[in-house]
Amino acid sequence: MKKVLVLVGLVSFMFNSACKQNANAIKVSEVKNLSEEERMAWWEEARFGMFIHWGIYTVPAGFYKGEAQTNSAEWIMNKGKIPISEYEKFAAEFNPTKFNAAEFVGLAKQAGMKYMVITAKHHDGFSMFNSKATNYNIFDATPFKRDVLKELAKACQEQGIKFGFYYSQAQDWHHPGGLGNSWDKNIKRVSSDEYVYEKALPEVKQLLTEYGPIAIFWWDTPREMTKSVVDSLHHITRALQPGIITNDRLGDAYPGDHKTFERNGPRYQPEIKYWELCQPISGSWGYRSDDDNFKSIPTLIRNLIDQSSKGGNYLLNVSPTREGTLRPEAVERLKAIGTWMDANSEAIYGTQASPTNNEPAWGRITMKEVDNKGLLYLHVYDWKDGATLSIGLNNEVESSYLLTDKNRTFKTETLEDGIRLKLTGAAPDNVASVIVLKLKDMPNALPQKPLVQDESGLVVLPAFRAQYENLQGPGALYNDHLDCVGSWDSETARVYWTLEMDQPGRYAIEIGYSGDKETEITVLFNGKSKIVKIPASGDNPKRFKTLDLGHFNIEKAGKYEFSLMPVAEQWNPINLKEIKIQPIKN
Repeated sequence: MKKVLVLVGLVSFMFNSACKQNANAIKVSEVKNLSEEERMAWWEEARFGMFIHWGIYTVPAGFYKGEAQTNSAEWIMNKGKIPISEYEKFAAEFNPTKFNAAEFVGLAKQAGMKYMVITAKHHDGFSMFNSKATNYNIFDATPFKRDVLKELAKACQEQGIKFGFYYSQAQDWHHPGGLGNSWDKNIKRVSSDEYVYEKALPEVKQLLTEYGPIAIFWWDTPREMTKSVVDSLHHITRALQPGIITNDRLGDAYPGDHKTFERNGPRYQPEIKYWELCQPISGSWGYRSDDDNFKSIPTLIRNLIDQSSKGGNYLLNVSPTREGTLRPEAVERLKAIGTWMDANSEAIYGTQASPTNNEPAWGRITMKEVDNKGLLYLHVYDWKDGATLSIGLNNEVESSYLLTDKNRTFKTETLEDGIRLKLTGAAPDNVASVIVLKLKDMPNALPQKPLVQDESGLVVLPAFRAQYENLQGPGALYNDHLDCVGSWDSETARVYWTLEMDQPGRYAIEIGYSGDKETEITVLFNGKSKIVKIPASGDNPKRFKTLDLGHFNIEKAGKYEFSLMPVAEQWNPINLKEIKIQPIKN
């Protein structure tokens, strides 16, 4: 059995041997000391990538002992409470002989994707590469006997696609020191530190030294781990691949290079500079045989546009089968996105967020800066001959034309309340037609009113202005029907607002909510936090109640952040209508 012994000098050994690579390995990038802007430049340009969830969970494909298990396929070991000895047997049945790395990468490229991230090890602990730290891997434990990650890395290099790994650093339901397995009573427990030094750290080192230039390392589900081991994971990534990008899921004190939204993107442009929405093309991340919930082609294209219009990236997940292929529905959608991108990619790649502060009813806006002038791309969803588009900018327009036909121009005028553009003729694209709007100078957006106090000192934080962080699972999102933050299933999803306070004093916080179970939440405001129990309001989600969340002091006028965070293990979903911050009169 392959095993790396726990040695006192292991971390030092790893750093000293970072440059000693196998003679047959692809050369690691020698880029050193890059600034954040330099490292993130290609990522901002790319805007679109492919996520791949693949593992031996494709063998049961969502079913255990004839019964469908809840959640995505990769969680079946957890949801079915499958003992390690039983789950290991799936490896012997995993033989994806139809997998072709060149074709897989070629499909991503055809879709217009610029980078790829694949699950090197998910929570089930199975390594999808020829791991030197454990024989519980695709090369040693399956009849396939091939390293799919090495094949994908090579194909990505050949086809000009950036390549990266997902790695579950804390949860490992197979190793006795990994976190998350609470059902298998036969585990002879060891410390999580031992797990990291014996398996996680050696595997991360191997992935960063034997697979060529790695663009992204995508951590997942931070859990309580000792600072020393998390520090080791953090430092080894940058030491071995100086140009690498990491996300925000290594641990609470490790923000990474970009924020991660899961399944649902932000309603409004986040205040953070770098962020990404990851989302499955169907219902499940990993392949389930009963998952027919594929998103429509218009939805997928508009999701890509929507993230770009807010300055973010779109990491679209696909789930190969146990044979190593994608379902026809996924292939059809990727090719359709690629067809749209062939004509309109200029309006996605390298764009910035919309300079306006709202989402137009007719579509979305992306932007570039060219010769110190604003070049806007109007992605028109609702195209009607003779209709007028309103753009919330106070600028003169130099020209406007269809992206796919510069000879097709449009009439514009600038009024006090913004630019007006008149549509003519039929829509050139039934999903999203793109009009280029070239301004005479840089955009001058009409101001959006900040969240501020009224004359009485009251400030209301409405649901539609909420921002989200660290979404996992379905996560929190705005519910237009109920006008609330709804589907708040994830106990890691922080909901927050930025507001301005100009009246120092003592304030009472009130929440408007609904929920059918008692829950606990952490309230954080002006550097102070408190845990509050929120009682059930009843079974009717439309019947909102109010509750006092406590009192907070504001010592001086300025900009503040108010946030709510579920209490782990005590969280039950609620619908959040609004927050009221009301001054307490003496």
